[in-house]
Amino acid sequence: MSKEPARGRKGATAPLDPATVAAIVAGDHGDPFAVLGVQGSGRRLVARAFVDGAAELEAFTLDGKSAGVLERRHDAGFFEGPLTIGKRQPLRYRARNAGGEWWVTDPYSFGPVLGPMDDYYIREGSHLRLFDKMGAHPLEHEGAAGVHFAVWAPNARRVSVVGDFNAWDGRRHSMRLRRDTGVWEIFVPDVEPGLAYKYELIGADGARLPLKADPFARASELRPATASIVAPELAHDWGDQAHRDFWSQADARRTPISIYEVHAGSWQRDGERFLSWDELADRLIPYVADMGFTHIEFLPVSEHPYDPSWGYQTTGLYAPTARFGPPEGFARFVDGAHRAGIGVILDWVPAHFPTDAHGLARFDGTFLYEHADPRQGFHPDWNTAIFNFGRQEVFSYLINNALYWSEKFHVDGLRVDAVASMLYLDYSRKEGEWVPNRFGGRENLEAVAFLQAMNRAVYGKHPGRMTFAEESTSWPKVSAPVWDGGLGFGFKWNMGWMHDTLKYMALDPIHRKYHQNDLTFGLLYAFSENFVLPLSHDEVVHGKGSLIAKMAGDAWQKFANLRAYYAFMWGYPGKKLLFMGQEFAQGAEWSEAKGLDWWQLDIAQHKGIQTLVRDLNRLYRAIPALHERDCEPEGFEWLIADDAEYSVFAWLRRTPGHPPVAVVSNFTPVPRSGYGLPLPHAGRWREILNTDAAAYGGSSVGNMGGVDATDGEYGIGALVTLPPLATIWLEYEAQGTPDEEATREA
Repeated sequence: MSKEPARGRKGATAPLDPATVAAIVAGDHGDPFAVLGVQGSGRRLVARAFVDGAAELEAFTLDGKSAGVLERRHDAGFFEGPLTIGKRQPLRYRARNAGGEWWVTDPYSFGPVLGPMDDYYIREGSHLRLFDKMGAHPLEHEGAAGVHFAVWAPNARRVSVVGDFNAWDGRRHSMRLRRDTGVWEIFVPDVEPGLAYKYELIGADGARLPLKADPFARASELRPATASIVAPELAHDWGDQAHRDFWSQADARRTPISIYEVHAGSWQRDGERFLSWDELADRLIPYVADMGFTHIEFLPVSEHPYDPSWGYQTTGLYAPTARFGPPEGFARFVDGAHRAGIGVILDWVPAHFPTDAHGLARFDGTFLYEHADPRQGFHPDWNTAIFNFGRQEVFSYLINNALYWSEKFHVDGLRVDAVASMLYLDYSRKEGEWVPNRFGGRENLEAVAFLQAMNRAVYGKHPGRMTFAEESTSWPKVSAPVWDGGLGFGFKWNMGWMHDTLKYMALDPIHRKYHQNDLTFGLLYAFSENFVLPLSHDEVVHGKGSLIAKMAGDAWQKFANLRAYYAFMWGYPGKKLLFMGQEFAQGAEWSEAKGLDWWQLDIAQHKGIQTLVRDLNRLYRAIPALHERDCEPEGFEWLIADDAEYSVFAWLRRTPGHPPVAVVSNFTPVPRSGYGLPLPHAGRWREILNTDAAAYGGSSVGNMGGVDATDGEYGIGALVTLPPLATIWLEYEAQGTPDEEATREA
């Protein structure tokens, strides 16, 4: 630390000691704000500045008044001298050398931007607007325009911001440490948006670390470059109030939700070039609207260095990836989707992060964001680091990120990746490779607390937003409220349903009668959570093939099976999710390296699948019985669950005040006429969907528009024709006053 300059008998100041000057010039001083800028010396003020390469330096106030000529104390460009001003204020310096003259505004003459209340809430871990305080923010401060930088690095000896504005020289903008929080900050005047920057840190052991990207950066360079970008404050004129008002009042469990899962880099391309957000908006939004999906879910769009990670190994949680243009482009996309009535969900990855040198790993030379013990801090499946959810600063960093996407970009929901890996301390670990919790169990109590707090924050601060858990175990109450002991998610992916049904559809129909339970077992737990039925990207990668390739039989049977399966899914209780390309039965396994095979829509069978999915979405959204009780057992009733011999399944979907719908699937290639179907009401049941229709590529076996149910010796029922490898939907046409019988029955 520096010594306070001595004051002579006539008010002159003694020069700073040479050791301190040398430390400043070398960039080794741990507290430059105690030395540089405007400092008190008795009853006078002095200025000290390090301006690399300057031979002369004169101080001026920001309004242009000369404040004194400083004396060079070190050949590298260290100056000091008394000032003629009577109060502390920011200064500008006119610097000269043999090459010319230039101006420098002194960052060390400005006071801090963060305040004591920021310190209090950061220290407490309850600051819910960290994204407005941390990172790089253009602003005006004490009469000057510039950028405020702030980064958490409590164990660093010195932190500097380096970038295009200071020739990446860590000596020029060493930061001020706020000791109560471990946050370093500096206001750098005259810096403008668009410039690249990183942080240069010297660890507690004196070692200079690899340059680090900003954990709170709101924009990044395009890979393979890894610097953060000073982004302007997002200024978008939002026009989505009607969309937001609707969802803030809606009960999502009783509202149709049909999700189109998209990898933004491979939905479509122009040759090898990614589409920009604006180009995606022009193409993707109309397509999704035409197909009838209610939401687009993007695989992670936060910055990531490695394309084949699909975004799941992110190094910039706050920055929309530069692959598709600036952050404002993403805001325009979301707004455009909302104006078209389409929600936007983001895959969000708080479970782990990659160990790239410029990222969060060992950020200040210590295990800061991750656990130090590899049994807790290293993920064996992905060779990544695991967040330390028990550290309040990490806790707050992630919760703020969840709020950031909702507030700044108006996203409608977050699908949280790999929740199971967060919940279990022994996830993918052998005996002796994990650390039990304080009660000796395998549950990660800190992760549970984090997920609960995240869901409380998202639902509490942003009504109408939703969270979805990708959770593959039987952890109880994933989608139950926190006050009821749950994790607080809105919905959970039904991985069991996906696994069982795809296994069934891969069977040769002759063997399906021995596996009837694969399709009936899911109803034993279908209402234990608020479920989404996911046919996601995970099912069409890593050698698993496409959905059409998973279906049994020859080419005709594969398409028939897939059509029957989709209608089975859309008639089954639960919200829907389909990965891009599967809506037209892309034949090849998905690859992130190229666009979808849109040319296959020139083939009638593929076009038929697309037409079917469009109709499924239209009917699902239009008919209350198909969506209003997706998450409640009262909305479902088996009609036929035990006809294993014929591999037939039939059930009723219902909701109060509206006609019920019967869903009937025949998973054999044998058409069956005169099949006895029990139904709850006598009268006309209109055939509103038949996956064997010619328009979908089928053989046109059906019921000529509907069937009539009568009350006979064995109860109410109808004789129906079941097309081969097909699903039909029958909607009851209520008799008498509108919906009278359906209302009475419900």
